[in-house]
Amino acid sequence: MFGTRTLRYWLLACAAAASVTAIYAQREFRVYTSLEPYDNVSLPADYNVPAEFVFARLMYPSHPNARFSRPLGYGGRFDWREGGTSWAQDYPRADRQFSLALRRLTRLNVRSVEQPINLDDGDDVYNWPWLAAGEMGDWKLTRTQAARLRDYLLRGGFLMLDDFWGTQEWNRFAESMDVVFPDRETVEIDNADPVFHAVYDLDDRYQIPGQWALGRGTTYRSDGYRDYWKGIYDDHGRLMVTMDFNSDVGDSWEWADSPRYPEKYSALGIRVGVNYVIYSLTH
Repeated sequence: MFGTRTLRYWLLACAAAASVTAIYAQREFRVYTSLEPYDNVSLPADYNVPAEFVFARLMYPSHPNARFSRPLGYGGRFDWREGGTSWAQDYPRADRQFSLALRRLTRLNVRSVEQPINLDDGDDVYNWPWLAAGEMGDWKLTRTQAARLRDYLLRGGFLMLDDFWGTQEWNRFAESMDVVFPDRETVEIDNADPVFHAVYDLDDRYQIPGQWALGRGTTYRSDGYRDYWKGIYDDHGRLMVTMDFNSDVGDSWEWADSPRYPEKYSALGIRVGVNYVIYSLTH
């Protein structure tokens, strides 16, 4: 029989071993090819320092009709598993800018660099309880990927979906979302939902344009002129998926330090992201 002190040490040792095992089970950090036409995103000096929270970005194969995967588009030159396709839009600059904002605006211990997640990498996705993805009119999940994503979300994971515009992109997006959750409705999130009040009160939301749109003198593309804030709930009323439809929150992070991008859009986009993160960690 164990004595009380011996048992306590044994339990602590087991817990420590489990923690180490979980850390080593995670995929190592690596940098993929960005879809963006920049090559000047340097690694932060503390990129390899572990932290409690990590911005995880969902990788995905591209739809055959994706905006950025046609033969003449950026993505036509790359295998999606190596980056350079639609999932790598805003990556990695937006990820790191938002991680820096989380450090400044919350008490979370946030890693300075992102973690791209491939649903085909066994159980790795379960190591990362918060996921973000962009350019959602371009994804095309396999049934195996959709099943793993569904299981991840029903087990408590959270997924933020961003930067898709208008009827055609919504329909392409829905092809995969309906495979992930064929029996769950996508609804507009009510202003009173805790996700809009987790840290900041965000009753007064507005469309967040991409930098690309502002350069054209507008705030949207196609027929995506009205912003929607949609979601999918689990059986207990917890938001599993948020959708910033007809907005580009990712650009509001990516260009938050640019004088060419209006501060009011970054201010809202960062607050939206902070609320999503804190909600996901408390619900």
